[in-house]
Amino acid sequence: MIGPIVLGAALLYLLVSIAVVRGAIRYARNNGKSTKCWGWGAVLVMYLIPFWDWLPTVATHQLYCARDSGFWVYKTLDQWKAENPEVVETLVATKGAPSADGAYILNQRFNRAIKKTAPLLFNVWRWEQQVVDSKTNEILARYIDFSTGNGNIGGEPPIRFWLQSEHCIGGAINGSRLSHFSSEAKHLGERKKK
Repeated sequence: MIGPIVLGAALLYLLVSIAVVRGAIRYARNNGKSTKCWGWGAVLVMYLIPFWDWLPTVATHQLYCARDSGFWVYKTLDQWKAENPEVVETLVATKGAPSADGAYILNQRFNRAIKKTAPLLFNVWRWEQQVVDSKTNEILARYIDFSTGNGNIGGEPPIRFWLQSEHCIGGAINGSRLSHFSSEAKHLGERKKK
């Protein structure tokens, strides 16, 4: 439903842009000014009205991705089992319902915390997920990713679709690595019993 509306708005903007550029060229011609300067100036202004933040958004997203995104394991589940051998047999997987603070309870000792940071510069969002030992608050694994745009955040449609980017390069792979790690942590007690 939103597609025809966006297409109609884009076509209308294109027609207005053509009219503005032609008007700028006509003004330059009638007043002895450079038609190339006025024409390309009008093109640049009409381009920058909707797209002024496209390049800065892409550059900012790439900077955050290169500097801060990734997947890290601080302690493997085998190391945790070696430190807590008596606890492993008592762990029972839960349904994964979120707790009061938004973390997903995996079992009696592990939570999967998900944090979304308010938009950073140029509507870049920071997503962080951690698998945490709920008794000691020790982080076993962490995944950080960045997205851009406004679509699918709070249910809004992606109005400026050219700014949409769901992950950093490799972000989806790192997210599945954290999902695999949290699934292993969730079912750690069941694996020991088998």
